[in-house]
Amino acid sequence: MTRFLCNPLWYGWFMVMLFTACSTTTQLKTVWKDPAYLERPGKIMVLSMTKSPVKRRVIEDEFVRQLKAHGNDAVASYTVVPDNKNSDNALIAKKVKEQGADALLITRLVSKKTVKTYVPGMVYLPPRPYGKWRDYYSYGYQAMYMPGYVAENQYALLETNLYDARNDNLIWAATTETEVDSSDHNHVQSYVGIMLNTMTEQGVLNR
Repeated sequence: MTRFLCNPLWYGWFMVMLFTACSTTTQLKTVWKDPAYLERPGKIMVLSMTKSPVKRRVIEDEFVRQLKAHGNDAVASYTVVPDNKNSDNALIAKKVKEQGADALLITRLVSKKTVKTYVPGMVYLPPRPYGKWRDYYSYGYQAMYMPGYVAENQYALLETNLYDARNDNLIWAATTETEVDSSDHNHVQSYVGIMLNTMTEQGVLNR
């Protein structure tokens, strides 16, 4: 690992990939808050509108985890509403009441898009003289080349709405563009974090 990182080319590539992996993957597009709503929810039920049971659990669990970290009580809907009943409005309303939730946070996928980006190749040549063929041969042999490639990134337009469970009125709404990577939960954490931080800044949630 040490030899790998000491190589200038590979170290530079490693830092680029590391920076990219750690960068924000969610962009806030639009935000709205009901100016008449001056309270804060006591307990929030989180509902992810997706047909994938796994994605539903990942998103709902992350919302609940971060909501509780912000000092807000929350419950994931999948714990009380079966996957095959996820579209049953009457059942959801019943469970919201049974759980004592006074707000319902709903998130859904609106659309997807793919962005292609060409990443040019890179060449690293160690700075060594080669007046003799042996020097030249060693110099050329150590030259390293990384070919260019086309990177594809998928982005999802997500809608997140917060409703007052007592009267079903919309309290807060936002749309975001989030990078999609099914193998990396950091994207979900980024998306949820931005949603909750924005709600907190606007006084919708506890700090």
